[in-house]
Amino acid sequence: MQLVGQRVIDTQEELAARLQGEGCAVTQATVSRDIRELRLVKVPTGDGRYRYAPAEPPAPLVVLSERLLRLFAECVTGCDASENIVVLSTLAGTAQGVAEAVDALRAPEVIGTLAGERTVFVVVKPKRAVPRFVERVRRLSSFVPEPPSPAR
Repeated sequence: MQLVGQRVIDTQEELAARLQGEGCAVTQATVSRDIRELRLVKVPTGDGRYRYAPAEPPAPLVVLSERLLRLFAECVTGCDASENIVVLSTLAGTAQGVAEAVDALRAPEVIGTLAGERTVFVVVKPKRAVPRFVERVRRLSSFVPEPPSPAR
């Protein structure tokens, strides 16, 4: 994002070369996928050329990248809450990626995340926002079951 914000870059090859010059190991395929995930678009430069630039910001609901959404859906195995802390259980070694996905949600009620090996703590404020956040986690994750209905 910094490169396309600071320089006129008009091809994937040029972007790949600039990234490699910055020490990033990239291929044309990864650059193409990153362009799509970062939602870069071609915009006119004013001199008949086009350059890469960030697309208009999405509507208030921030859209997760496909990769983070898939990681979240596949790796979250449980969700519970106590007061204003939501605890996400994950597959071994995936908690940091899940925490990154939660951060990418940019949910206004999330103050921050803390990840271990299999657990992510999510601090939610205000406390009354916890049920809404937990429901969102349940919708995004394929492994988190619905809470049991209370017996009547």
